[in-house]
Amino acid sequence: MPYPFEQQPRESAKAFAAFAEYLNQGPERSLAAVAQKFAKSKPLVKRWSARFDWGGRVLAHAAHLAVIEREATEGLTRAKAAAWAARELEQREEEWRTRAEALELARESIARWKKSPSRCGSLEGVARLLELASTLGRRATGMALDRTEVTGDGGGPIRVEFEAALCKVYGDVVDAEEVPAAPKVLKEGA
Repeated sequence: MPYPFEQQPRESAKAFAAFAEYLNQGPERSLAAVAQKFAKSKPLVKRWSARFDWGGRVLAHAAHLAVIEREATEGLTRAKAAAWAARELEQREEEWRTRAEALELARESIARWKKSPSRCGSLEGVARLLELASTLGRRATGMALDRTEVTGDGGGPIRVEFEAALCKVYGDVVDAEEVPAAPKVLKEGA
């Protein structure tokens, strides 16, 4: 079955050509302009429009184009996301390789230093290599780069104010002495 905006069964070639012109006129479309272009009477074009639901077909065409545009946009978005995911993976792999090289250099430096501390570089350089290797490894694996400690006011410990929290939930504290006790009722036969 054809799309609503394609030539319909029992729609003549002339009627379809008139519809195609109407569709292609865009938002400023008019039956009078179609009639004038095809040298047909306005009542005839109006009958074609009513019989073959030109208004509905125009809406169907617009909806069809909207679906195509949305699918194209989604496809582009997926392609971009896949490309960025590949770039991210490539970056992580490179960071991991560089981390391994930095660790290897640090180990070699430590071994040379152990053999002859006076003829090698400082342990500070080795420490920097190890720190770099750690940072690259953490980035490559998605681990946190730093540790953030949460503290209370002024850097002190975090205090939990239970009484304030309870008051917020249940209202003000009421002393038990202020609440009158309910009278006890004894049942007969007890």
